[in-house]
Amino acid sequence: ACPNLLIEKIKDAGIAGLGGAGFPTHAKYRNPNKISQLIINGVECEPYITADDRLMRERAVELIQGVQILAYILSAKEILIGIEDNKPEAISAIEHAIHAAQLNELIHCRTLPTRYPSGGEKQIIQVLTGKEVPSGKIPAELGISCQNIGTVYAVKRAIFNGEPLISRITTLTGQAIEHPGNYEVLIGTPIDDLLEFTNANRVALSRLVMGGPMMGYTLHNLMIPIVKSSNCIIAGTLDEFPEPPPEQSCIRCGECANVCPASLLPQQLYWFARAQEYEKANEYQIMDCIECGACAYVCPSHIPLVQYYRSAKGALKQHTKDHLKSDRARKRFEFRKERLNREKLEKEQKRKERARKAAATQKAKQSIDASLEKKISTKTDLGNTQVEQKRLQTQMATTQRLYREAAKALAHAEKTDAENLSELKEKLTQLKLKADTAKENWERFQQKTKVESE
Repeated sequence: ACPNLLIEKIKDAGIAGLGGAGFPTHAKYRNPNKISQLIINGVECEPYITADDRLMRERAVELIQGVQILAYILSAKEILIGIEDNKPEAISAIEHAIHAAQLNELIHCRTLPTRYPSGGEKQIIQVLTGKEVPSGKIPAELGISCQNIGTVYAVKRAIFNGEPLISRITTLTGQAIEHPGNYEVLIGTPIDDLLEFTNANRVALSRLVMGGPMMGYTLHNLMIPIVKSSNCIIAGTLDEFPEPPPEQSCIRCGECANVCPASLLPQQLYWFARAQEYEKANEYQIMDCIECGACAYVCPSHIPLVQYYRSAKGALKQHTKDHLKSDRARKRFEFRKERLNREKLEKEQKRKERARKAAATQKAKQSIDASLEKKISTKTDLGNTQVEQKRLQTQMATTQRLYREAAKALAHAEKTDAENLSELKEKLTQLKLKADTAKENWERFQQKTKVESE
């Protein structure tokens, strides 16, 4: 199968980091081509916890199969398995499985000194490779992928057997448990059922811890279930976990700084966390604290330093979420404001465009109306001209006709020596004057029409 298909199967199987972080395993393989070294973490540095030790002893062959799967997905050129020197049987089993699979050139088993907290991701990388993961960075940026032994085994079960992550090896221990040991427990099993199964002494039970005695959490409800990162359950008695002494003032001894595996300044972080100056605590890399509890263990004032750090880290995470939320709200507001302004400008542009089109339409209409009016006026003027022309022609023709008839009547009267000869002459004179006037009017009209046409 191709690497991407295997990654999808790992994702579908619900496999997460079983070392305690619980980070989704498939997310570490988003850019597999950038990984050159694969580190398998077989270190259990806290007391009480032996789940990974028993897993390496009894199922080494299956672990190596899981390592081969991860090496294929990542195309890793070097694989290092880190195991503490207080686990000789686990070291022998792993080395034998590597030799049996003929993978001695690819997979190397490395023994680490038993020193707390060498099981941290950044700590084991530094011990095995000499490389230090910078603050705020992840191992993948150095070309390194780190996986827990339990996670590797879960990957093998998912790919070879088709089993999702529904169970894990968990150490059940503590003086209140009659039958301590490592058990394969179904995820979701209530702690109360496990105490019943191991015949725990509930009267003697004083403190119930999920995880190791240094980094674990105290449980106050027996119905809390086993989760993917539950590598140990400690049912301790009062002698085993006595009440802590009262917290006293810090004497600035500096012992906490001497034992910090992350090279932080626990004393300054304590002051900032206590004063709720979370931004300053962040400047001092409080998020790099692995909460190993070494500082609180050596503190002569019995200050629960890790509790202050956890509280500060929680506040910082919440502050970051609130900041992101406020940024999203601000961006939404700015986007909405920009959108409203854009819509306003678009509406204004549309209004101006409508006004421009309306003005152009009105102007065109006025132009058309003016043209029509001009045409109508021209037609009217032409019609008036034609009427006047016809009137003048009719007037001229009528006056000339009457003048000719009067001339004929006068000529006939002169031949017959009529008595009204003088009246006819006077009438002829008047008609000639009218005919000449009508002719002159017609000639002036023709000359005017000719000038206007030119």
